[in-house]
Amino acid sequence: MSTTDPAPAAPLRVVVADDQASVRQGLVLLLDGLPDICVVGAAADGEQALELVAEHQPEAILLDLHMPGLDGIGATRRLVAEHPGVAVVVLTTYSDDSSVLDALRAGARSYLTKDADRADIARALHAAAGGLAVFDARVQATLLAAATAPRTPEPAAGVPAPDELTPREVEILGMIARGLTNPEIAAALYLSNHTIKTHISRIFAKTGSRDRAAAIGYANRHNIG
Repeated sequence: MSTTDPAPAAPLRVVVADDQASVRQGLVLLLDGLPDICVVGAAADGEQALELVAEHQPEAILLDLHMPGLDGIGATRRLVAEHPGVAVVVLTTYSDDSSVLDALRAGARSYLTKDADRADIARALHAAAGGLAVFDARVQATLLAAATAPRTPEPAAGVPAPDELTPREVEILGMIARGLTNPEIAAALYLSNHTIKTHISRIFAKTGSRDRAAAIGYANRHNIG
């Protein structure tokens, strides 16, 4: 009776995206040296990453967050929408809660910092392609801290907000009145700085405030904060 050995699994096809040429080239050399991974493209920004994914149809992409033009968050959103079969693994220097949560909300499956070694990156890529999520120790600590941090309470239900302010806008206005900066508000609410700036612009427009001082005066007059 003859037996046939199973055919070896095909290497995992991966695109690498990082705006720093030395990092990008290093990752390609690092991963291409593994028998179970094949790097099919290397991109310098999010737009190029999307083009390479469309061209090569990889199983996974290793993606930096902060790149010129279309950054990693925007690229992740488009990848999830346009290429849902491609697993997004973030590899970046940033492990703050805003970066981590923004990436996961955009659809990233795994998140590593750049002190991860080749074995860690390879495991994350294979796991993500198989539908699993992988986070390194620093990212796990960030997620745990974000999950257990006390939240600023929402305005009491049933209390109408003045000038058609939404509950979120009232909450942010109250935080402004208490002297919190935009980054502090973003961290407390697990939102991006861009989102906070958008909310504040709407608050200024609705309350007729020309600047932060005027908004604080408005908050004080309406007992917000």
